[in-house]
Amino acid sequence: MQYLAAGLRLPTNGLDYTILAIYFIVVLGIGFAARASVKTSLDFFLSGRSLPAWVTGLAFVAANLGATEILGMSATSAQYGVAVVHWYWIGAIPAMVFLGLVMMPFYYGSKVRSVPEFLLQRFDKSAHLLASALFAFAAVLIAGVNLYALSIVVEALLGWPQWVAIVVAGLFVLAYITIGGLSSAIYNEVLQFFVILAALIPLTILGLKRVGGWDGLTGSLKAAHGDNFLSAWGGTGIGQANPLGANWLTIVLGLGFVLSFGYWTTNFAEVQRALSAKNLSAARRTPLIAAFPKMFIVFLVMIPGLVAAVLVPKIGTAGSDLTYNDAIPLLMQDLLPNGVLGIAVTGLLAAFMAGMAANVSSFNTVFTYDIWAKYVKKDRPDAYYLRFGRLITAIGVLASIGTAFIASSFSNIMGYLQTLFSFFNVPMFVVFVIGMFWKRASVKSGVWGLFAGTTAAMVNYFWIYKQGVVSIPTDQGANFVSAIVGFVAGAVVMVAVTLFTAPKPAAELAGLVYGTKSPGVEEPPAEGDSAWYRSPALLGWGAIALAALCYVPYSF
Repeated sequence: MQYLAAGLRLPTNGLDYTILAIYFIVVLGIGFAARASVKTSLDFFLSGRSLPAWVTGLAFVAANLGATEILGMSATSAQYGVAVVHWYWIGAIPAMVFLGLVMMPFYYGSKVRSVPEFLLQRFDKSAHLLASALFAFAAVLIAGVNLYALSIVVEALLGWPQWVAIVVAGLFVLAYITIGGLSSAIYNEVLQFFVILAALIPLTILGLKRVGGWDGLTGSLKAAHGDNFLSAWGGTGIGQANPLGANWLTIVLGLGFVLSFGYWTTNFAEVQRALSAKNLSAARRTPLIAAFPKMFIVFLVMIPGLVAAVLVPKIGTAGSDLTYNDAIPLLMQDLLPNGVLGIAVTGLLAAFMAGMAANVSSFNTVFTYDIWAKYVKKDRPDAYYLRFGRLITAIGVLASIGTAFIASSFSNIMGYLQTLFSFFNVPMFVVFVIGMFWKRASVKSGVWGLFAGTTAAMVNYFWIYKQGVVSIPTDQGANFVSAIVGFVAGAVVMVAVTLFTAPKPAAELAGLVYGTKSPGVEEPPAEGDSAWYRSPALLGWGAIALAALCYVPYSF
């Protein structure tokens, strides 16, 4: 069949729209049900720290199942091939395990309400304010990515112009977050997790069937793109050519360490789910539980992308109006019967709303607690901050609608997201990790390390890469290099500033630096949490081992 992105329409009927309508009614119903439990600002922003680990764990992974996961990763697999597995097995699992085993005791034990608030306790107000402002800005940009991705599907479903789809979808997300707060977002994310699976599984199965199974798929891709397109590590030696345009060193350091740890350990859109858990044990298990579905979801986004590369050979090529972001909608149009198509559309909308809701709910928390309540309107009654939280949620959604149009200028939204992560998450991670593991790190080193890391990453991307000072084959390769540059610059500046400025008094570092303890860390386990199968160490190291085994079939 002939694929035309500008005229892409999904052949929906009344059954598909009925399924979609039922989903929207359920989502709003969850929002109204959650409203009854929202009586304080802590209820609105952190669900009163009352949720069980299985709920926060599924919400943790669902919050990441937005544009990054569905359109973005499918686009990446269509463009780069099997190398997309790096974003999961080395680019997610180790960092998620590190968050659960090492960092959550500091976050949860210190009773902070946000990630930037930890920097206030460890460093000073200047580091806290800069981190809060950078995170709030990044959250709005990333929420805009999810809105843009959602608009692609709505445009294909209803034929609406993208700007109409962006506005309508944004207002719907605004409704259920404003009504029920974080609890509404989290319980909807649990629902969305299962709806997303129901959408991706039939698309994957039917796609494989269309191209003659796995053997037919790999045979076609080898003929068109070569062996390295189907190998995770093929051609990644230094100086060798491969589809990703990156070598093993930049993959391991840039993606596997700097970008990955920067995103998963300091991105409040994820950490917020763990902070809403009912106790420390549940908070630690949140990212560890999420790690297991995370490592297998790659197959549900990689295979459709690979199928699209076979069925739509012109996708992403010069002179074609098809971008890699069109991979999933194109397959839905061609492969899915009515009814199943309705489930798939619902799953995609669920994914994008989950991703947007995660960033909007983290934005409203950081802006309210870390900026407004700390520096603008101090010591107001709790009811005031609850009202303001709902107001800033609306402002965040409106801002996200604006940033969605920025995302529309990128042919691969995953590349755009990785660029944002290298600018904002990586510098924050270096400040966190040095502050957590080096007692001597001075009060003033935090703000200067954060500023230097962010600036260096931006200079590398916009000047050294974009202006051609140094040749880097692809945007993804440039993002890996920018992440490494930002990390190194932040670390060097933190060490240099520490040598000439005063450290924080040791008595004020309890529970904030590795090797010190706080009352929150020493809380006794809740009933049932001591069971062997709930051991964070077992869950964490089990996830690491399983992720390593997943690499074996794709490494030779």
